[in-house]
Amino acid sequence: MTDTSAGRPPASERTLRKIAFAALSASTLEWYDFYIYGTAAALVFGQVFFPDVSPVIATLASFATFGVGFLFRPVGGLVFGHFGDRMGRKKLLVIAMVMMGLATTLIGLLPTYATIGAAAPVLLVVLRCIQGIAIGGQYGGAVLLVTENAPAHRRGFYGSFAQIGPSAAVILSNLVFLGLVAVLPADDFASWGWRVPFLLSVLVIGLGLYVQLKLEDTPDFQELEQRSATTSAPEAEISRERSPVLEVLRTHPRQVLQAGGMILVIQVYYYILIVYVVSYLTGLGVARSTVLTAVLVSSAVTVAVIPLAAAVSDRIGRKRVLVPAAIATIVSVFPFFALVDTTNVAAFVAASIVAGAVLGALYGPMAAFFTEMFSTGVRYSGASLGYQLGAVVGGGFTPLIATALVAWTGSVYSVATFVVLAGLLTLWAVVTTAETYRVPSRDGELADPVR
Repeated sequence: MTDTSAGRPPASERTLRKIAFAALSASTLEWYDFYIYGTAAALVFGQVFFPDVSPVIATLASFATFGVGFLFRPVGGLVFGHFGDRMGRKKLLVIAMVMMGLATTLIGLLPTYATIGAAAPVLLVVLRCIQGIAIGGQYGGAVLLVTENAPAHRRGFYGSFAQIGPSAAVILSNLVFLGLVAVLPADDFASWGWRVPFLLSVLVIGLGLYVQLKLEDTPDFQELEQRSATTSAPEAEISRERSPVLEVLRTHPRQVLQAGGMILVIQVYYYILIVYVVSYLTGLGVARSTVLTAVLVSSAVTVAVIPLAAAVSDRIGRKRVLVPAAIATIVSVFPFFALVDTTNVAAFVAASIVAGAVLGALYGPMAAFFTEMFSTGVRYSGASLGYQLGAVVGGGFTPLIATALVAWTGSVYSVATFVVLAGLLTLWAVVTTAETYRVPSRDGELADPVR
């Protein structure tokens, strides 16, 4: 099978590997910056930035600042989606990477509450907001950079490299924190050691410069620009005046909502696993290094499953992978929390492996699915809006909600119920979305999807 997208020849394997590596690297380092905040919020931010309140309130406040970043992810999706559909995938991805690198580095240099008082948490929140905008804008650029270059019959597989980034970032961030926890006394870690992971984020800026200098924009976007250049002057002026964000909301409102629903349980379950459970188990006396190691193993499983699930979706369809994965996710939730609640290390590792597998199966085909749901002229906006809608509803305040639910009910199974409800909404979104894996992108539009 060959790519039928607008009659253009597919990119060479060497070029595709180069683009896939760039997308994987960009996604990994951006999400590394975003995730180290969550780990630091669970381990140290309460005592560093909120020292004058009880431990429970400090944890809630710390998780609240973590959630603020998610509130600004849709802002990033809106702004970067608009300009990404106007100016190109590559340019906006580079801007997002530089913005993220600068904000994260500044968090590593931020004075604590003991030094500047209430200004410290205020500045922390401001920088977290900038992180949220950057990560909200990054997704569409990284995903489209690779999926719009890939041949139609391998779009899922190559798109999965951008999807691997978040889980690879968890591994990277946990390895950094594990190393620091292992070599530093607790007092040193709390006073300055936590800054090291944030300062390492200057690498994101360097990678952004590499992407800017070494990669071209996608063929789909170049074709879109060429059509705009050959369109008559009045029609071109009308096209420029239209906001891609408003246009996607006008032409693809159902797909935006469906994309948000499809990503919902991934966001909820994932942040329960990598943020809330870290805080929950360390609060029950389990060693921080043990919990972080278990999360690392889970993320490694996710990284392995993502490309496999994506490749299978290229052969049998996105929905035939996603529906069983969504059902498996729902079924696995209560056993997961039952094993977590034992505080037995082996039980928690086993539970984390299962969670990592079902999340990988869900996440793998998403990049290709989102690309295929929207036409070229509004694709950056549509993919970004849908993804960030699910992120802000499902991910941002999940650790805070989980903490409050356990404090209110006294049972971790209230959190399990919360995850199951999110899973049912995701299952509904997948079932009601049209199948797209056999539908090539041609001249910026999608053919009638297969249901």
